Amino acid sequence: MALEKPDFSDPEVREAYRHTSSHIMAQAIKRLWPEAQLAIGPAIADGFYYDIDLEHRISDEDLKAIEKEMKKIIGANLPLERFELERDEALSWARDNHEPYKEELIEALPDGERISFYKQGEFVDLCKGPHLDSTGQVGAVKLQSVAGAYWRGDVKNKMLQRIYGTSFPSKEELKAYLDRIEEAKKRDHRLIGKEMDLFMLTEEGPGFPFFLPNGMIIRNELEKFWREEHAKRGYTEIRTPLILNEALWHTSGHWDHYKNNMYFTQIDEADFAVKPMNCPGAMLVYKRRIYSYRDLPVRLAELGQVHRHELSGTLHGLFRVRTFTQDDAHIYMLPEQTEDELIRVMELMDYIYKLFGFEYHVEISTKPEDSMGSKEDWDIAEKALVSAVNRYGIPFVINEGDGAFYGPKIDFHLEDSLGRSWQCGTIQLDFQMPQRFEATYVGADGEKHIPYMIHRALFGSIERFIGILTEHFAGKYPLWLAPVQVKILTITEAQNDYAYALAEQMQQEGLRVEVDGRNEKIGYKIRQARNARDSYIIVIGDKEKESGVVPVRSNKAGELGEMPVGDFIARCLTEIRDKAL
Repeated sequence: MALEKPDFSDPEVREAYRHTSSHIMAQAIKRLWPEAQLAIGPAIADGFYYDIDLEHRISDEDLKAIEKEMKKIIGANLPLERFELERDEALSWARDNHEPYKEELIEALPDGERISFYKQGEFVDLCKGPHLDSTGQVGAVKLQSVAGAYWRGDVKNKMLQRIYGTSFPSKEELKAYLDRIEEAKKRDHRLIGKEMDLFMLTEEGPGFPFFLPNGMIIRNELEKFWREEHAKRGYTEIRTPLILNEALWHTSGHWDHYKNNMYFTQIDEADFAVKPMNCPGAMLVYKRRIYSYRDLPVRLAELGQVHRHELSGTLHGLFRVRTFTQDDAHIYMLPEQTEDELIRVMELMDYIYKLFGFEYHVEISTKPEDSMGSKEDWDIAEKALVSAVNRYGIPFVINEGDGAFYGPKIDFHLEDSLGRSWQCGTIQLDFQMPQRFEATYVGADGEKHIPYMIHRALFGSIERFIGILTEHFAGKYPLWLAPVQVKILTITEAQNDYAYALAEQMQQEGLRVEVDGRNEKIGYKIRQARNARDSYIIVIGDKEKESGVVPVRSNKAGELGEMPVGDFIARCLTEIRDKAL
């Protein structure tokens, strides 16, 4: 009798599928190493893991053995049976089975609560579920890696072994996923960044990236584009200091809600903090003068460098750093202008993301436990975000309790060319900071009123966005961003004079051109240019020197054939002007 196939397109079913897979893995581990003690084993994005305490160190060969045992358990089609125990019974089960981590989890549960377990064959696990009906409903599984993980994420606790895996309904879907993973490895921005000489990370500055000349070209072009688009939309640019005194951070609320992520210093025996966010400085800029209701909205934009303390184990290339430039803006407005301003920001985000070929989805994050302000303020702000997103016509989901400590937010999650999701842009509606800083405007009634405030970032972080773009384009940037737009290679040194004259002609038109006139084999020079992801490669020999036409190779489209120099330059300039992908 054929097994009923779960609807893998349903996120809840997919989570139950991966959660069931983690139980199958735990059962296989206990069969192979009965002494293993189990911690937690949740479903995660694209897979699952289980943390185990085992003296034996799991190797790649062990992963194959576990996977083999998992396939036996799947083949046995064991039903998953849910049952409940009283708290004392559950504790006895954990102690009798020598599962100290499960015992600790049970002890943390409220008194009087019945505790759920799941059983499959001889294997029983503490779990709230949900799960599939049977192990046989899982199709294809693959164990991927082993890593260290502190129990409950606390460095004071014991280091456990975390085994990662994934599962799919069919071998074909699993293979397609693993192929995407391999492609992602080839696109790793750290690898490409090294080959293209974009940035570097050093032991002298962990989490503090150095941008190199090629990386600065990309960065400067992004910032130039950012400034142009903001100028069109009525923003004025400011820059606020890196270091401000402690009192400011008490006023802003960061001292109470964000202090653990901040760096501190002393100046003239007074306490100061290095800014983790730009908003308090923007508040001081707004407060420097008196605004009328006729002046609003005021849109202050800032490419502001911030510093945040991240644990060393979480640092990852340009994706997780300790200093970055946030493409911030703070908009001060009348209450009745709020929805229009939110929509203006969404329109700008949509334009920018589509320019780079990103699809995206939207989440609205609501009041977290650690927050400032009244529930009434939060309710008004959350309703305003929902109303604006509905009016703009973007589907969204609610992300409960994940707002900023000062206000709810709209988060934009980009989907790259490999289908991966990246959280980049954010729009936050804040009633708290204007109140705390006593920011005001003079209304039509001649009285002082407190403005509403939007915080927003489009790229999120310049550094992280460059990392995302590098992987999205596999280093083959759109021509307007490419560090080297044209690379001219000579077959022998006899063509060098012509090559440099050709380069100068192109540079006069604004193109970024390099010449490789070294006395090396042409095949070697071509390979180096390809590895550097140079946009267009032109090889010059005696024939090209005499004819005035150039053979053009694109790093995206391959060989384009020969074309007159003027036509090639015109092609490049059009591509740059249109910001073509």
